[in-house]
Amino acid sequence: MTGWNVSTGNPGVDFVITFLQGRVQRARSGELDRGASAVEWVIISAVVVAIVGVVAAIINQALDTGAKKVGKCIEGANQSGTC
Repeated sequence: MTGWNVSTGNPGVDFVITFLQGRVQRARSGELDRGASAVEWVIISAVVVAIVGVVAAIINQALDTGAKKVGKCIEGANQSGTC
């Protein structure tokens, strides 16, 4: 398909034919591996973001629990006792 000089007289159709010829040539040359690599990076990034989100939620929950314990200790504190 590449190498054909097709002219239909309609600029829109000529553009589509040229565009498709370019796509076929890229597919045959193996140049589409860049897209696969980009998809892999997106997936890896999504997994990392998910892991960071889970770790942040766990840390947030631990801090919240600790803050509540400290708050209760302060409320019930007296001069002679410790928590």
